[in-house]
Amino acid sequence: MYPVYAVLFADTGLSPGEISSLFAIWSVTGFALEIPSGVWADVFSRRRLLVAAPLLTGSGYALWTFLPSYPAFALGFVLWGAGSALRSGTLQALVYEELDRLGASGSYARLVGRSTALGTTAFMAASAVAGPVLSFGGYRAAGLASVLACLLCAAAGLAFPESRGRGREEGARYLDVLRDGLAEVRRSVPVRRALLLISVVSGLGSLDEYVPLLAQSTGVATPAVPLLVLLVSAGMTAGGWAAGRAPRALAPVLAAGALCLAAGAAVRRPEGFVLVAAAFGVVHWAVAGIEARLQDRIADGSRATVTSMAGLGAEVVALSVYAGYGAGSAWAPPWLIFSVTAVPYLLAAVAARRV
Repeated sequence: MYPVYAVLFADTGLSPGEISSLFAIWSVTGFALEIPSGVWADVFSRRRLLVAAPLLTGSGYALWTFLPSYPAFALGFVLWGAGSALRSGTLQALVYEELDRLGASGSYARLVGRSTALGTTAFMAASAVAGPVLSFGGYRAAGLASVLACLLCAAAGLAFPESRGRGREEGARYLDVLRDGLAEVRRSVPVRRALLLISVVSGLGSLDEYVPLLAQSTGVATPAVPLLVLLVSAGMTAGGWAAGRAPRALAPVLAAGALCLAAGAAVRRPEGFVLVAAAFGVVHWAVAGIEARLQDRIADGSRATVTSMAGLGAEVVALSVYAGYGAGSAWAPPWLIFSVTAVPYLLAAVAARRV
């Protein structure tokens, strides 16, 4: 459903303004629940939350499929936003903690990177089959397939191990956990640095939403735009598979990625997308590495809470990217905006030397 839901909204009769308001509902829901859901993951069973998260999202898809209307779309986005918030921070905390108890926390970056790479690959596959599915059974077929995918995600959540004792789950108080998380960020300089760095690098990655516009600005025919976007997606996938390798090279590699982004965009030709793809691959590689450093520095009792703070920070940076691109596009072409974005990446590379 993801590649075509905006078309579904339009075909149902919604105006561009109404569609934009749905996206706003989605964003506000995620913002409002990001940190509360992280605290829940430190208080209650993380595995149960990972089961509930896709069920909420799948319920939203079901509403869109069987009751297509503005109220159903709005409620669906609330459910989707809630599901995403429940997963954010929870998954990272559970995976790191279980790996740590096996003495394998050093595998965290590699595992998370490969998960991201598989997610990108799955999205490309879903985009490829969305057309044939729509031709075969319309939006109902696409919606049912999406609900089924969410049910499979819930089943996968059940398969996760969870070794935490039940004493904390039953006795911990919500506000105590929240205070512990805030206190840990306030007391620990390394945690704050890692938190800020992951927020910036991950949030700046939202620039990928504008890759199709950059591709179009190179002068290629419209049918060629998806191919250039696919090249960038391939770069992201490669970066995910490389995660966990050469962790000490974070600063220089991130700096090299920033230069690739600036140079590839400034070429203003399709050939430059090889460098752009490399830059986004570096970003995915770097995010996994920085996230691993953050997990190494935070305590189990507030792990999901602090990780959710990183997610919230990334959302704030992403909103800044959207606002900056919108404002900058009035006077600057896409290649210039992409090139300028390399500057904060260079600053992040400098900061990475101290994380």
